[in-house]
Order: sequence, then structure tokens, then C-alpha cells
Amino acid sequence: MWTCGIGLLAIGLAGCGRNDVQVYRVSKDDAKAAAPAQDQASGAMPAGHPETGESAPPAIKYTLPPSWQEAPPGQMRVASFRINGKDGKQAEVGVVPLPGLMGRDLENVNRWRSSVGLGAVREEELSKLAQPVTVAGEPGQLYEQAGENPGSGEKTRILAAVSRQNNIAWFFKMTGDDALVAQQKPAFIEFLKSVSFASAGTEVGGLPPSHPPIGDGAMPLMSAGAGADASAPAEGKPNWQVPAGWQEVAAGQFLVAKFMVSGPGNGQAAVNISMSGGDGGGLAGNIKRWRGQLGLGPLSDSELTQAATPLDTSGGKASLVDLSGRDARTGQDARLLGVIVPQGGRTWFYKLMGNAQVVESQKDAFTKFVQTAKY
Repeated sequence: MWTCGIGLLAIGLAGCGRNDVQVYRVSKDDAKAAAPAQDQASGAMPAGHPETGESAPPAIKYTLPPSWQEAPPGQMRVASFRINGKDGKQAEVGVVPLPGLMGRDLENVNRWRSSVGLGAVREEELSKLAQPVTVAGEPGQLYEQAGENPGSGEKTRILAAVSRQNNIAWFFKMTGDDALVAQQKPAFIEFLKSVSFASAGTEVGGLPPSHPPIGDGAMPLMSAGAGADASAPAEGKPNWQVPAGWQEVAAGQFLVAKFMVSGPGNGQAAVNISMSGGDGGGLAGNIKRWRGQLGLGPLSDSELTQAATPLDTSGGKASLVDLSGRDARTGQDARLLGVIVPQGGRTWFYKLMGNAQVVESQKDAFTKFVQTAKY
């Protein structure tokens, strides 16, 4: 087997075997290679801030099927492919990760059905449409819709697989000419089987090798729980008591810790903690970034700093930001609480973001969590 190691942006297949090719993707490089300089609306990171890993998906590895061609991944996609058939017929494949398991299957299936002129289905009908598939060694669901493109009237087919792994919902979708997509279905299923995930320094599907074991969510990774020695921080990290109901998950490459919080109606929110040397881009720069993640418009630097509320913490004065908008990654209404805690030559960043009701219910717990952290 001939393997090709590349960054997240594909560079073509010249010099690599066309069949059974292993492709490696490194998400950190993609952010630099794929996107031009971003403005406030994009939620770009301020200079000097390390938190790029908070929304970066794991690296993805897969076997490229014959006749599939790499294409630029795009803003939401981490991978894209083109397939050319007879008589100019085409199909495309996209891979989209949504952190926090966002996106309900019924809503997505009905959206896919609408795009090929089919009517919506009810929740009780969904299980009849789901075909079992294997994605990265784990069970997933495959939904197949065939109809007509409402715009062109051409016969169109969609294959869409959903797999939830490590608190990320992965969507793999092939769409295009009806006959071509049907012919490519076996290759699509084999592609799903070949997928595996890994982030830098992290084992596939797990925590870094040196990471302490995580319990049922009540046992925090870096907390001074009952009977613990609150004066002994782990590896220089703060000591904190994790609120009840917060489920710790594997943190991204640039995060100190990450927790998931669930609420009514399958609502979810994520708590991300990161640390930066210096000011990490400054107060205005980080508020601008957070506003961009919620699709909020630009403000002047003076307006941005006025949007922060002073907050007393055990580590000194901090700044609290409370924002509401629409998650730029999922299109869903969301709320964000962010706290910036300067600590001498470094700065700590705490962010609670997700379903507005969940964020509201966790506001007091989140604020106390930040205020009582000991550095």
C-alpha cells in the first residue's frame, strides 16, 4: 500500500497510488492553509491566543476509494471529494463535524428529504429509514433519499451517514446524480469503515496516554474534591470544584479542560478552558472573537470593552461577557458566557456556550466555578 501524508487541504493525487490510499489530515495546518485572514464575523482567534483547538475537529484518516478526487474542504467541511461519472454526471462527498453532538437526526433527515423534493417524516418513521453502517469502528446510521432537484428537475440521490464519537457528531454526505450515487454506495460504505480519528498527542477515541482516568462526570480532572488537597495543583493547573452534572470529555489540543452539560429537550452546552501567555489577544480581541462565533456584528474597541462586566475571583479581577446570538457552526440559537482572568504573565479563558436555556441554568454554577478556581 502506498501512503501519502498531507495537511488538511488536499494537494491532489499526483505521485500517490490511486487505489487504497491512506490520507492523513492535520486540522491545525488547515486553519492556516485553507482560510484567508478572517474578520470579527468569522470568530477568528486574536493574535497570541492558543484556543484554536476548541473548535478544531480531530485529524481524520481514511482510505480513498477509486475514482474519488480530493476537493478543497470548505468552511464547514474537513474533507470534500468529487466523483465524475458518465455523460458528465457528478456527485460530491462532504465531511462535517459538529462538536457537542448538535443536530437532531429527524431535523437533518427532513432537510435532506426536502432538498430532493420529498416530504417530511415523523419521529416514529425515522428508525425505518435508518440503515446500519460502521463508521471508524463504531455503529452509525445511513439515510438514503432519492428524488428530484427542485431547481433543475434532475434525478438526485443523497446518502448521509451520521456517527457520534467523542462528543462530536460527524456527518458524511454524498449527493449528486441519482444513478451515480446509487452506483457509488458500496464505495461510500467502505469509505466510512476506513475512517479513523486522532488529534495530536491523543489516542484515537481516547485521552492522551498520560491523562488521569475520567469517571462518571462527578470526579473532575483538576478539582479539589472532598478530602483532596486543595493546595496541590495538578501540573500547575488551577484547582477547582467541578459542578454537579458537568461531564468531562477529552480536551482539544489547545484546551486545558473541556466539559459538556446537558439540559431539557436534549439541549447541550460546552465549557472550554484555555490558557495563554501574555494577554492572549486582549479583552477587546477576545470579545470580538466570541461575538463572531455567535454571528454578531462588529463593534468598536471601546464598545467591546464596555460590554464586559468586572468579576471578582480568587485569582483577582476578571472580566465577564454575556452574549446571545446564533452559533456560526450549527445555525442554532445560542448563548455564550466568557470570563477572562489575567494572572501575571498569562491569561486564563473560560467559556460556556450552547443552548440558551442550558447556559442560563448553569450561569451561577459556571460563575462560581471560575470565581473559586485557585491558581
